[in-house]
Amino acid sequence: MKEPNQRKIAELVRELLSELGEDPTREGLKKTPERVAKSLSFLTRGYRQKVKSVVNGAYFTSGTNHMVILKDIELYSMCEHHMLPFYGRCAIGYISQGRVLGVSKLARIVDMFARRLQIQERLTEEIADAVMKEAGAEGVGVVIKARHLCMMMRGVEKQNSEMTTSAVLGSFRSDEKVRQEFLSLIR
Repeated sequence: MKEPNQRKIAELVRELLSELGEDPTREGLKKTPERVAKSLSFLTRGYRQKVKSVVNGAYFTSGTNHMVILKDIELYSMCEHHMLPFYGRCAIGYISQGRVLGVSKLARIVDMFARRLQIQERLTEEIADAVMKEAGAEGVGVVIKARHLCMMMRGVEKQNSEMTTSAVLGSFRSDEKVRQEFLSLIR
């Protein structure tokens, strides 16, 4: 996917500011359209990334089939319904089958999918699917806990609400003991 047209986005932001009743030529807003364009390009860079390039061949042989867990991966995304941020933490667990992914690649996979307009449910599933495929795992579990500004700043205005989503694949879905081990280790 090509890079966003920064100039066009800035023009649209200038128009939006006017529609909201602001003067985009006043001192504090003069460069806002360009800053917003740059910010939005960064916050949606996941559209221009592919899992293969994010993982970048960081596969390592592992002699045992054991559970690998990385937790407290912070994530920042924007909801596709209001384009407001949601943020939280992600835990990923998988059972390797002779190879593991470089640990930083798990965090990079989370970032890649989070840097798109999202709903938390789909984000959780996309991460689980990518880890399952890239690690060639026997099973995968992903849990995300996040706070949504669309719930906190507008609408129902519930400041302490937190949403939890999970996706379990392979042995994490079919084997209750594996799932429980994962859940107890991420607590």
